[in-house]
Amino acid sequence: MLPVSKPLGIDQCNCSAMRKANRQISRFYDAHLEPAGLRITQFLTLSALNEVGGAAVNALAERLDIERTAMGKMVGFLERDGLVRIRPSPTDGRSRLIELTDAGRRLHGKAAPLWQRAQREFEQLNGAKNVAVLRGALRDMVVGDMKADSSED
Repeated sequence: MLPVSKPLGIDQCNCSAMRKANRQISRFYDAHLEPAGLRITQFLTLSALNEVGGAAVNALAERLDIERTAMGKMVGFLERDGLVRIRPSPTDGRSRLIELTDAGRRLHGKAAPLWQRAQREFEQLNGAKNVAVLRGALRDMVVGDMKADSSED
């Protein structure tokens, strides 16, 4: 039997610690967004589209650091649910643009206060200064030959 509380050598693994924290934080945000019927990745996609108006699938996947195939699948579900529309790019026929529909804008408007509440609660639980330092440290993280790439918060 594998005791949950017993320290293991793998507890020193940086990747394991990051993955565990990611899952816990994602569950925290997902629980807050549940009344809107969204998960955090869907909310962030709607938020990005709400800010920029529209984006190519590849650019959106890159900006949100989601694998292209996973982004395509999620966008397909959002389109099926009437939250986004996908149309050919007017400048590049090989590229598809994703835009929010009116229903997508309304759902984003309903979900945004839930996300803001999650943000406030996360900062209350962990300290606003600690959260800001963590975001900065994660943005500056170096993996391999590359610095982790992230835009301003």
